[in-house]
Amino acid sequence: MQYVSTRGGTRAVDFEGALFSGYAPDGGLFMPQRIPSLDRDTLQRWSSLCYPELVKELCSLFVPAQLVPRKALNELIDRAFSRFRHKNVVHLSRLKDGLNILELWHGVTYAFKDLSLSCTGQFLQYFLEKKRKHVSILVGTSGDTGSSAIESVRGQKNVDIFVLLPKGFCTQIQELQMTTVIEDNVHVFAAHGNSDEIDEPIKELFADVDFAGKYNLMSLNSVNWSRIMVQIAHYFYAYFQCTPSLDTTPLPMVEIVVPTGGGGNITAGCIAQKMGLPIRLITVVNSNDIIHRTVQHGDFSLAESVKATLASAMDIQEPYNVERILWLLSGSDSHLIKNLMEQFNISKRLKLPEDLHRKLSETLGSCSASDQDIVGAMQRCWEENQYLLCPHSAVAAHYHYSQPHSFLCLSFLSSIPRCCLAPASAAKFQDALLRAGLVPQIPPEITALTAMETRSTPLERGQHWAQVLRGRIEAVAQQW
Repeated sequence: MQYVSTRGGTRAVDFEGALFSGYAPDGGLFMPQRIPSLDRDTLQRWSSLCYPELVKELCSLFVPAQLVPRKALNELIDRAFSRFRHKNVVHLSRLKDGLNILELWHGVTYAFKDLSLSCTGQFLQYFLEKKRKHVSILVGTSGDTGSSAIESVRGQKNVDIFVLLPKGFCTQIQELQMTTVIEDNVHVFAAHGNSDEIDEPIKELFADVDFAGKYNLMSLNSVNWSRIMVQIAHYFYAYFQCTPSLDTTPLPMVEIVVPTGGGGNITAGCIAQKMGLPIRLITVVNSNDIIHRTVQHGDFSLAESVKATLASAMDIQEPYNVERILWLLSGSDSHLIKNLMEQFNISKRLKLPEDLHRKLSETLGSCSASDQDIVGAMQRCWEENQYLLCPHSAVAAHYHYSQPHSFLCLSFLSSIPRCCLAPASAAKFQDALLRAGLVPQIPPEITALTAMETRSTPLERGQHWAQVLRGRIEAVAQQW
């Protein structure tokens, strides 16, 4: 299995090469040269597997045994999930009115990113120990990625991690989950800017090929293929949990609703669909609705500014993984994608070609939710189920509640099950719960954060953030 850049200007690499990369050198994102296709017998066999076993099966398709023997791969994944609180790692809650919530947040930081990053951290360690190599991880976060990335590598001697968080745009708990980690290899920067603004210095450093190579720079944002790969399992698990039977022809359809920020999770869904999983995908966003406008109208253009919403981790204007989706739907046309993304990078506006927009709208449905919609979904879910939703999960629940009571497939005259992915625990979003008139239920380990020592470096407006980062990375490397 080889990995190629969506823009076609870089030689193919193996899984290890993709794992240790951020953006490809030509500015694109790595994708598998070939997407495996699964037959009905494989789906039948996998349907009884637990979540960790599904992750193992899927990863084995993208990570050749010559690179990581299957026994070692299994051990890495078992180790990755050993700190999860739920015995099944993830859990499906079946609520009233056909609302199925797949809880992806039972990891250390109470966010879905623990799933992919815990595995990615194990993959990194496997190769670093074999090569006796040191890497510098550079991560921008809109809320949850930073803490999950930190937890995946904290205390490791052959890794230094540099995290940029948008000061004032994360919840207090999200920020404390990063700034209270006092480890020699953890370096947190509190930037006075939004999520898109903190991506700029990161892109600048990765674009400096000599610097990136000298300090072994890599990313754990969802630009990293490893994260996308692990997240494919969410869709297979959701499908098998929600489908009534695999004995019909054709196989039954399941609709999966995906809260979307940077687009990594919905990209994984598109790949699962491409592999042969019979799912209908709905990407749901908050008022920062560029993905919704792209699906509905082919309008991949920035709004005037990022809007601060209750679903803060989705306050993103440039969802970079859309490039992966467009590459997939274009039939791997890297020449087209290169031209489209270069046009977007210059003008921040792009009208999709008619054929590509048609394919996108056939692949995805979409919906946007206001803060009022989010609050309404949180309140209704509590009133009907005594179940607390985080505001991101509530975006998905809003879509569910806005649909007819039974979503009919006219060709079979039967209802299609719907599953909403829940990316975070409500415990991390106390302000949103209070705004909805609900009482937060806070686990003791989260309450304890407020009394802990914190450490971070401020990045003020007017400073050259890329230069500050460059200086810190160089200083830390002298201690290797």
